[in-house]
Amino acid sequence: MPGKLEKQHFQYAGWSKTSFSEVVSVKGPGRLLFLSGIGAEDTGDAPGVIHHPGDVYQQTRLAYEKAAAVLARHGATLADVVKISAYLLDVREAPNYHRARAEAFKDAPGLPAHTFLFINNLAWPGMLVEVDLTAVVAES
Repeated sequence: MPGKLEKQHFQYAGWSKTSFSEVVSVKGPGRLLFLSGIGAEDTGDAPGVIHHPGDVYQQTRLAYEKAAAVLARHGATLADVVKISAYLLDVREAPNYHRARAEAFKDAPGLPAHTFLFINNLAWPGMLVEVDLTAVVAES
């Protein structure tokens, strides 16, 4: 019989409690999933086709929808995500990013650890946000 996967979320600073976990601890038999940077790029054969030009909120929603679909193919959900690294071009768009992320994780039992960076360029012109995710799934 496989052992149980235990995941704990820790938030020490008062201001972080509604935004992210400062530490996520995982113990037990599990499988790690590392998702490469996901943004609003189309999933078809043509590279660099970006959906929702100029709209950080919609690009972020699409990125997390795509992440959820990839995770599902591996028996996981967004609730299994333990770490996010997010990259955004414009600091003024942070509230739109955070609103879409909060919607994506509204049903998760705890928030992932989260690093938020503002950079000059992303993978494709027109891409405004990109997320890398790490998930842990219990072994069945």
